[in-house]
Amino acid sequence: MNKSFEEILRKNKKAMLIGIGGGGDIVGTLPTAGLLELFDIECVLAGLPWERSVIDPVPGPRQFSEVVNSEKINEGVWTCNKDTASNTGVLFAESGISKVFDNETLLIDATIGAEKISGYLIDAAEKLGIDLIIGIDVGGDAIAVGDEKGILSPLADSTMIAALYKIRNNIDTFLGMFGFGSDGELTLEELEASLALLAQNKGILGSWGITQKTLELMNRVIEVVPTEASRSPVIYAEGNFKATTIRSGTVNVDLNYSSTSTIYIDVEVMYEKVSSLSRAVADSDNIMESKKILNDMGIRTEFDIEEERYGS
Repeated sequence: MNKSFEEILRKNKKAMLIGIGGGGDIVGTLPTAGLLELFDIECVLAGLPWERSVIDPVPGPRQFSEVVNSEKINEGVWTCNKDTASNTGVLFAESGISKVFDNETLLIDATIGAEKISGYLIDAAEKLGIDLIIGIDVGGDAIAVGDEKGILSPLADSTMIAALYKIRNNIDTFLGMFGFGSDGELTLEELEASLALLAQNKGILGSWGITQKTLELMNRVIEVVPTEASRSPVIYAEGNFKATTIRSGTVNVDLNYSSTSTIYIDVEVMYEKVSSLSRAVADSDNIMESKKILNDMGIRTEFDIEEERYGS
């Protein structure tokens, strides 16, 4: 990335903010939306139609044929309103956001592979007048090197990072990590090791916290949108400094005050210097091929966990 963080924000007028891990990751876009508002950048919030298995027991992300009350912008990007749901009646986190803010969000097909996703993102950006795309991960598992033992959900993140890397020469894009450690997947030591590697390669662009205005918005949203990883930093931002657990008490979450910040990352440095997982799945044709690639690397994905729990 040749331009500075400040230069990127000053030159753009409309941004797509994508919760790249599915589920409640879209909630983690709200602090960044607050930052962009200061630069008079209009924001469109987006995410993946892939809810946690406690909400949607059907394994994997949903395709357009499995979604009701949505319209195609193209084959890979669709509209989402407060009534958009799976054909089994499951509302998406993006539907909840639409309900709270009374406007449409976007859904991105996570089943089609990074190459196709990148093309559809560029097309959607052109159609919607978007000149900046930011991918937001909640918890920090997206910055994994790839050999961390606690990784539980690498498939969506690695696919989306690869897709964003592929569009970097067509449209301004970077990553954001919100809620340092709040998903309980990487230890703080592992997260800091990845951040050190990024910083050493000039991959850290800046950071931004939760303002009081954003905190109020996030509290409104988490009353409607089920999320654990995005909820924990909100609780911490309110001064409740205590150990907590997520996923029905099975995963310990170790937070500190940096967990209330979003750290912004150069997607090129992330892809080329840190994420072996993104590089591995970058050219796969679909999610099943990507899953197999990660499985062959000895990595169990969120899709595998869902299939084991509810059947393929």
